[in-house]
Amino acid sequence: MSISRKRLKQINAIKEKDIDYTDIPELDKDFWDNATPVYPKEKIAISIRLDKDIIDFFKGEGKGYQSKINSVLRSYIKAQHR
Repeated sequence: MSISRKRLKQINAIKEKDIDYTDIPELDKDFWDNATPVYPKEKIAISIRLDKDIIDFFKGEGKGYQSKINSVLRSYIKAQHR
């Protein structure tokens, strides 16, 4: 999911006092005592040759194209294990 610069600017302009938190439960001490951090999986830098049209497509989707390619490959792996 990407967000436009214009929308990001609008979001950053919102003052803390104007944010409505009524539908978000408060995170109390009990929550933090039981919270478990989830760290991203280790990434490994590789060199891979892909067709130009594939790279063009994913780059055209916006920022984070490498992560999107990774997600597509992960979906393929999950489908093969079903």
